[in-house]
Amino acid sequence: MADPVIHFEVVGKDLEKLQSFYGEVFGWTMQPMPEMGYAMVEKVGDGIAGGLGQDRDGGSGHVTFYVSTDDPQATLDKVESLGGTTVMPVTEMPMVTLAMFADPEGHVIGIVKGT
Repeated sequence: MADPVIHFEVVGKDLEKLQSFYGEVFGWTMQPMPEMGYAMVEKVGDGIAGGLGQDRDGGSGHVTFYVSTDDPQATLDKVESLGGTTVMPVTEMPMVTLAMFADPEGHVIGIVKGT
């Protein structure tokens, strides 16, 4: 079975503006996490949940999607064997284990240990 996309993230300069914009455009409900400069976007119907974040470096922002995998390190190894690069090694956090890689053209994708 293929690994599913399970989360998306939109990061930019102005979190409040992003929350207002996406809330108005799509009717998304969000749970702000001000201590993290983040807001969780609630899942709607058969769609996936996501998040909006404040770019801590003041950059222009980015959009990332996250794919579920049973073995993040094995996935990173496969990514590298196919010409991609590890951007963030496997990192265990209280709520999730994740990693990030760039594909051969530089697009950054997240991977999350099976959910």
